[in-house]
Amino acid sequence: MSNNVAYAIVKAGGRQEKVSVGSIVVMNKIEGEAGDKVELEPILLVDGDQVTTSADGISATVTAEIVRAEKGPKIDIIKYKNKTGYRKRQGHRQQLTRVKITSIA
Repeated sequence: MSNNVAYAIVKAGGRQEKVSVGSIVVMNKIEGEAGDKVELEPILLVDGDQVTTSADGISATVTAEIVRAEKGPKIDIIKYKNKTGYRKRQGHRQQLTRVKITSIA
């Protein structure tokens, strides 16, 4: 596999993301501190006209560096029943991690 892979599709935190070298991706929380190296599982590699899937047996690895931990946007959950005085409010912010793709080799 050459070092000039155009892009890869990786499994990242329950989703699939299209990444290339130098791209920054926000995904579900990954354990680790800022600056740690992480390997992501490639599902598909595209290098010009050559396409390799995980069914063909990808030998390449996608390496990323954790940039920082983040939180997603605030989601308000409000339950209300008319005439009974029942009101319930709950909030949620998803834990996320921002990573930078360093190499696809």
